[in-house]
Amino acid sequence: MTTGHRHAAQASRRTDARLNRERLVAAAQEVFTEAGPGASLNEIARRAGVGPGTLYRHFASRQILLTAVLTDRVQDLCEQAEKLHTSDSADNALAQWLGAFLAHARANQGIGSTLMVNEPGAPGLDCHRQILDAADGLLTRAQQHGTARADLTAGDLIQLITGIALSTARNEDAEQAHRLLALVLDAARGAPRPSK
Repeated sequence: MTTGHRHAAQASRRTDARLNRERLVAAAQEVFTEAGPGASLNEIARRAGVGPGTLYRHFASRQILLTAVLTDRVQDLCEQAEKLHTSDSADNALAQWLGAFLAHARANQGIGSTLMVNEPGAPGLDCHRQILDAADGLLTRAQQHGTARADLTAGDLIQLITGIALSTARNEDAEQAHRLLALVLDAARGAPRPSK
């Protein structure tokens, strides 16, 4: 085999490996959303169209796969925040992103906490920091435009939205989470209460 053929074969294997990894992460996103962080890894491999051996070559443990899924999701969420940061309305940008964060928190229940419990200080806490930074940028801009209370913090908002996600996880009323989000957004825009 010539050097050129060898390089072409290596490039083809790298491309195949990258595509397999992407398919595995996409399948894991679906399966973990449906069944939680304890979902069947064999089902993930099946949906990705690969064998279990391929899954384990890319992700040696469930924790590594969970980390990849959570990292991708948080990256998408933070990229949304960056795009919204340049929108005309700081108020709408914050509201839209908090809606996206609510969807994220509902879809990822259990994944972040599983990672923080099993690997303290590893990806779960780092992802939380990235989310807080994204929220802080949008909140600060809304506060500068006078459309968010000055005494509100990004941590406050993240706690409130996470609370909505947790408390409505198994609720039969599919719209309750959105009604509660609307209440939080109204409160975020309101005047701060006078101190006693």
